Amino acid sequence: MFYLEFSRCPEVLWAQRASRVYLTVSLPDAKDVKVKCEPEGLFKFSATGRQGEKYECTLELYGAIAPEGCRTKTGLRNILCSIPKEPKGWWKRILKTEEKPAPYIKVDWNKWCDEDDEEIDSELSSEDGAASIFRTWRRREESDRSSLIGLYHIDGSAEIAVTTSPPTLECFL
Repeated sequence: MFYLEFSRCPEVLWAQRASRVYLTVSLPDAKDVKVKCEPEGLFKFSATGRQGEKYECTLELYGAIAPEGCRTKTGLRNILCSIPKEPKGWWKRILKTEEKPAPYIKVDWNKWCDEDDEEIDSELSSEDGAASIFRTWRRREESDRSSLIGLYHIDGSAEIAVTTSPPTLECFL
C-alpha cells in the first residue's frame, strides 16, 4: 500500500515597482520555509504549516529576475519576498501565461503602486525600498498582536484596555 502526499497552495499576494516584485505568501506559523528564484523568472516556495501540512507553490513570473538580489523575510503570519526584476520595467501581469491566474494569487492592494505614482513615492522606489516595506510589514504585524479597546461608561468616564485578542463589540440595552 502506498500513500499519495498532497500539498496545498498558500495564498500569494503580489505588487510591483519598476525594479522589484513583492510576493507575500500568507501562511501563519510556517516552518521549514524554502524559497528559490531562478533567472528566467521561476519562483518556487515550500513550507510546512502549523499542523504539519505541506504547502508548495511554483510561479512562472512574467519576466526575468535577478535571483542573487532576492530577499525573504519570514514573520508570524506571512513570508515576504522581494525579487529584483532584470531588466527593470513594469510588467503587464504577474505571470507569464495570459490565462486567468489561480484563485490563490491576488493583488496586494496594501503595497500596490501605479506606474505613474512610482515617481512620487521615492522611498519605495529606491534600492532600500524593500527594507522600508519590511519595516512597515513588521510594524503592522506587531500592532496586530495587541489591540487597544476604549470602554466608555454612562457617566462619561473612559478607560483603555489592551488585549491580545481581536476586539469584540457587545451591546447592552
